[in-house]
Amino acid sequence: MREYLVVFGIALAVTYLLASVARQSAHSLGAVAKVRDRDVHAVPMPYFGGPAMLLGLIAAFVVATQLPFLSRAGTTVFEDARAVLIGGAIICAVGIIDDVFELDALSKLAGQVFAGVVVVAMGVQFIYLPLPGTYFGLDQIQAMILTVFVIVATVNAVNFVDGLDGLAAGIVGIGAIAFFLYAFVLAVENGESRAMSSALLTAGLAGACLGILPHNFFPAKMFIGDSGSMLIGFVLACSAISLTGQFPATSISEGIGGADASFLAAYLPLILPFAILLIPFLDMVLAVVRRTRAGQSPWAPDKMHLHHRLLEIGHSHRRAVLLMYASAALVAFGVVIVSLFSGWQLVVVFGVLAALTAAAMLLLPRIEERVWK
Repeated sequence: MREYLVVFGIALAVTYLLASVARQSAHSLGAVAKVRDRDVHAVPMPYFGGPAMLLGLIAAFVVATQLPFLSRAGTTVFEDARAVLIGGAIICAVGIIDDVFELDALSKLAGQVFAGVVVVAMGVQFIYLPLPGTYFGLDQIQAMILTVFVIVATVNAVNFVDGLDGLAAGIVGIGAIAFFLYAFVLAVENGESRAMSSALLTAGLAGACLGILPHNFFPAKMFIGDSGSMLIGFVLACSAISLTGQFPATSISEGIGGADASFLAAYLPLILPFAILLIPFLDMVLAVVRRTRAGQSPWAPDKMHLHHRLLEIGHSHRRAVLLMYASAALVAFGVVIVSLFSGWQLVVVFGVLAALTAAAMLLLPRIEERVWK
């Protein structure tokens, strides 16, 4: 655990320090978000949070190779992490080009698919579908299709939710911490090695996301841009995929203690990216349905995302982001904890917290209005 904290700290520090350099580079290259009708920022804002986070992840990886415990881990740990960073560099480069020249949607999708195919070719892919008490093996074509689908879906969900200062980085940072805890606890309880590429990647990802927030949280000094939102979505998805490749199928399907696993625990490595990003995925699905019904492209921009609606009902920019954080944390940690541990008390606690969060979203603006009248 201590070495993972070092990885987290290195990613955080390097990302934080390089963000200022990246911001100046964005100004020099003209990678600046102009003010449009659908935007909530009032002045042009530089992009390039992605390169800073990528370099933070690379620095954390380099340091991890020199740490006493992780450096003695099997080659698979660093091979998988290296593959994810190479794929992340590809998708970050696509995002950088988009931040500077504004690529069309199909070009970005092609870049996302290409990055996914690269990591599959380097060995990061689903090998089986975990089932309660057993598992279903996948052939190469099935594995590639499923892996690339999960990666592309996660990347676009994060990209869709990146509409308020600090929103995407904060939600993915929360999700990374939740997934790290899931992988680490599962390894400990099943007597498996604690040196895992999934834990290494999510520790670094959480650090990179928190490192960019001082620059990206409201009022933001810079945006992470498509280079950042696609990168962090990509790394989160690949972290979950890597877990199924390094963890024995029986350990995942049996869950904590090797008995009485729930359906949720068995499928968690597959569904966790979707569960952690439930709100972004819901927002993406609603946006696609809304735009398609209106005869528009699914990628056509609008100002009807969930975070926009929170602003419309009276929440401040900062509070809207914090409420989205709270919702993401409830879903991410709720899914992980309920899948690892049993007990109706846990369900009740998370149910109450969910109700309080929903009440805060709906009622706080009305309460404030009455107080200030």
